[in-house]
Amino acid sequence: MTDHHIGMIVPSSNLTMETELPRMLRAREEALPGDRFLFHSSRMRMKHVTPEQLRAMNAQTDRASRELADARPDVVASACLVAIMAQGPGHHCVAEEEIRTALRDEGSGAPVVSSAGALLDGIAALGARRVAVVTPYMEELTKTVVAYIEDAGTEVVDALSLEVPDNLAVARLDPDDLRTHWRRLDVSDADAIVLSACVQMPSLSAVQHVEDASGLPVLTAATATTHRVLTELGLPPVVPGAGRLLAGE
Repeated sequence: MTDHHIGMIVPSSNLTMETELPRMLRAREEALPGDRFLFHSSRMRMKHVTPEQLRAMNAQTDRASRELADARPDVVASACLVAIMAQGPGHHCVAEEEIRTALRDEGSGAPVVSSAGALLDGIAALGARRVAVVTPYMEELTKTVVAYIEDAGTEVVDALSLEVPDNLAVARLDPDDLRTHWRRLDVSDADAIVLSACVQMPSLSAVQHVEDASGLPVLTAATATTHRVLTELGLPPVVPGAGRLLAGE
């Protein structure tokens, strides 16, 4: 049995990243015995998904990274997609380097994954050039996410905003509602569906259902982050029942 220590930097009000990521990797442990995944978190204060609170949270990145370095993780995942995307196109590269620098200063050489960068990588891994997107955000923040994805070279053919500003309320959304929400999207020209462009909005239980119903690959910020985490660990990115991105195809 090989232990893999996964560090997570999460908003203080995030309930979902520490639920869905372990759930996926527990399913992988059952399907592919031999690897065990252990989780360690550092938190940054944020209650409401507003530009002001997102900026204030980002200012805590150095402190959170240095604290997490003490656990000597094998990989570090930064888990607030919109906090990074709200800073402008390509900012995930800057944010990931900031975390790497803090880790190195504390003697840790762990690779760094951001949910924002992972989502772009997941879309690319599926070969998707056009996507439809669901977010829990207010419409203006959804527009920011759309612009970020499109700046990276992927067309967003349609986007749905659920308009829930309170981050704890986002975590309490019923993931099974996404089994119907996606039908409000025009997916006629889409190559894939981003069912949750937010690691706080629960979605795992709906991913395979929507993929089967739509006939399109379905990914989320959480499944894309898991894909990158496994890749950085040098492991096959395979999780049963979590969509085509994690099907090992």
